[in-house]
Amino acid sequence: MSVLQILIEPLQSSFMQRSLVEAIIVGIICAVVGSFLMVQRLALLGDAISHSVLPGLAIAFMVGANIFVGAFIAGLISTVCINIIRTRSNIKEDAAMGIVFSAFFALGITLITIIQKDNKIDLTHFLFGNILSVTASDVRDTAIVAAIVLLVVALLYKELLFYTFDKLGAQAAGLPVHLLDLGLMMLIGLTIVASLKTVGVILILSLLIAPAATAYLLVNRLHHVMMLGVGFGVISSISGMYLSFYYNLPSGPAIVLVASGLFVLALLFSPSQGILTHPGSNSFQSPIWKEIKRLTRSGS
Repeated sequence: MSVLQILIEPLQSSFMQRSLVEAIIVGIICAVVGSFLMVQRLALLGDAISHSVLPGLAIAFMVGANIFVGAFIAGLISTVCINIIRTRSNIKEDAAMGIVFSAFFALGITLITIIQKDNKIDLTHFLFGNILSVTASDVRDTAIVAAIVLLVVALLYKELLFYTFDKLGAQAAGLPVHLLDLGLMMLIGLTIVASLKTVGVILILSLLIAPAATAYLLVNRLHHVMMLGVGFGVISSISGMYLSFYYNLPSGPAIVLVASGLFVLALLFSPSQGILTHPGSNSFQSPIWKEIKRLTRSGS
């Protein structure tokens, strides 16, 4: 089979066409939003929001509402809870995130289990993704969400850039940092809701962080991280879908594995930070190993 045949054969199926378009859109917006999470060191926040959408999905299904709207609302409520714990107590932000997302996740699993007792419907695909089942309306909805996310980022890029690198400076300059904070949380929530069917709640953090982290190892400026991250996100999405098609692998995990593999390659071979290529990494001794050797020498 020629390379051209390998590329064309999956496209002959309409469900693969829809799935590829969905995966590409999700790869783009995850890389853009993930760049802000990466630079601000807020990866755990993405994990917290992604796990917190499950109760919203379940409750929306129970009342007959749009499950994606329910997921988005639950994500926003979780960020409010995190902020309340962080600002009204001595609990640090990372601990607040851990408390909230574990509680919301447990509640979501419980509600889904209750629903499945009376309804023969599988909501667990939101945990792991089921991109091959997306419909044309799903692709349309994802495209709308992506357009909103990208438009907001484009319009507020300068403000978000200032806020991302110097929150105190942005506040001193008169920028509404609390509104920007809320806006970023909403962008994260929208991105996660759009990505649910692609990689699911469990794996969404990797697609949010891995492409941006890979780009972060190669370039310095935020807009370069975004652009290169988008490239890695799209490559991961397309490659994962083809691997899924030809090797009968679950699509979401396949996409995440490709994204993780690209990160490992960048970590090893980055011209400026690579373990194998950076001049400062000629010695493969970690700080822990150096301390062990020093203690051993002092003991002898």
